[in-house]
Amino acid sequence: MLTQVKPLRLPISNGNFENNEVVLDAPVVLAPMAGITNAAFRTLCREQGAGLFVSEMVTARALIERREETFRLIKPGVGETPRSVQLYAVDPIVLGKAVDLLGNENLVDHIDLNFGCPVPKVTRRGGGAALPYKRRLFSAIVESAVKAASKYGIPVTVKMRVGIDSDHQTFLESAKSAADIGATWVALHARTAAQLYEGKSDWSKITELVEHLAPTGVPVLGNGDIWSGLDAINMISQTGCAGVVVGRGCLGRPWLFADLVAAFNGEQSRVNPNLFEVRKVMLRHGQLLVEYFENEDRAMRDIRKHMAWYLKGFSVPREIRSSLGMVSSLDEMEKLLSGVSDQPYPQAVGDAPRGRSSHGRPVSLPDGWLNDPDEFATITIDDAISGG
Repeated sequence: MLTQVKPLRLPISNGNFENNEVVLDAPVVLAPMAGITNAAFRTLCREQGAGLFVSEMVTARALIERREETFRLIKPGVGETPRSVQLYAVDPIVLGKAVDLLGNENLVDHIDLNFGCPVPKVTRRGGGAALPYKRRLFSAIVESAVKAASKYGIPVTVKMRVGIDSDHQTFLESAKSAADIGATWVALHARTAAQLYEGKSDWSKITELVEHLAPTGVPVLGNGDIWSGLDAINMISQTGCAGVVVGRGCLGRPWLFADLVAAFNGEQSRVNPNLFEVRKVMLRHGQLLVEYFENEDRAMRDIRKHMAWYLKGFSVPREIRSSLGMVSSLDEMEKLLSGVSDQPYPQAVGDAPRGRSSHGRPVSLPDGWLNDPDEFATITIDDAISGG
């Protein structure tokens, strides 16, 4: 088994970093997740371990329209560096303007492009995981971002899925195009859009992509079913990828990043907090959300969805679980959590899949989308918001 991994290097020549690069000794990236990976959650994950922590996805159009909530989403946490933002766009010109805005106003150090979202409201407009099928449009979008970002020394990376479905796999061609244009790395979620989050991800696709991009020298990051540090080690060992992207695995488990660091350092012990330690993390999360939203009511509404994830597998009285799902203040949250009894981490349940587990289904696409992959499609709406 692999016990040590190589650092992942992110070249950034905007003058903010020594030697014009960031070296990720733990080659792990937090995947953007809509409604989850705000600055508060990213700070919580950073406090647990190392890695690169990417903002929630924002649309290029919302940026150039200077929407207040969009700028809140890309605002880094205290001490957060590098500042990583994921962008979504279906128009190369709009994307170029958004990247230029971010670079000119020194708002970002790294940009990731979303081509992996499988949500119907995005794919039915030709965006997200549907877009790489239109190879000319895909290349134009990546080229627009890379060209605009290069003026500011900002690296651009790409996140994608295997394809629309098993009959329309685009990952090899799209990734090679992105690499040739100048993407710093390509992250592959080893499922198709049709699979959503169903079943097991196919890590053999990551291996294929590693081999396919080897002549370019562009690293491949793997995504899909990383629930523990051991999973990350196994993915790197089996596929040869340069690092991992973690999404659903850290829901209610921000200490996963500590477990990943321990695994990458060759340690055999696992990071499995007891319930009292989890309680401290939950309260810290609540405090960070209050600071982020500057509004305790909104912070409590936000943290409610995390409660079941945090407590998964623990023996907690039903009335406490129910009340935490409707918690309205930090004081109430602390009082409720004081009523739980300490107990070991339920590893068998805690390491099990969590978050979205939607069954696969046909992908919603614009009429005639699959007729001609060389068509330079024009998409008029690009402000749908979702992660993936």
